[in-house]
Amino acid sequence: MLDSTDMLILDELSRNSRITMKELGEKVHLTGQAASARVVKLEDNGIIEGYTIKVNQVKMGYSVHAIIDIYTKSTHHQPYLSFIKTKGKYVMNNYKVSGNSCYLLECKFPSNEILDEFLTELNNYVNYKLSIVINK
Repeated sequence: MLDSTDMLILDELSRNSRITMKELGEKVHLTGQAASARVVKLEDNGIIEGYTIKVNQVKMGYSVHAIIDIYTKSTHHQPYLSFIKTKGKYVMNNYKVSGNSCYLLECKFPSNEILDEFLTELNNYVNYKLSIVINK
């Protein structure tokens, strides 16, 4: 069971996973050693599964961020999945979902022209609904 201090620790680590244990402790009103022990316990219990970085996609050359709802044209999804594998550099996440959609695809593109080429080819495999992310 997580207490309020554990929740504060998770909140701080989600903002900055590179924070020192001393700084973390100060933010959650513990010593650095106590904060470190709590983090280890959260890791050991599988609450913290890992640490990651956040990449600025625009600075990486990907100025178009798209969310695509996928409605497959058949129950056979392999052609779609093979297509997605070949376009891996544009695909950030491919979620299999329930509801009206079969998949929810999150992509990044360097331009609207590349997005259009992607969608033209994607249309060979599935029906879709496109949303462009304006602000994240």
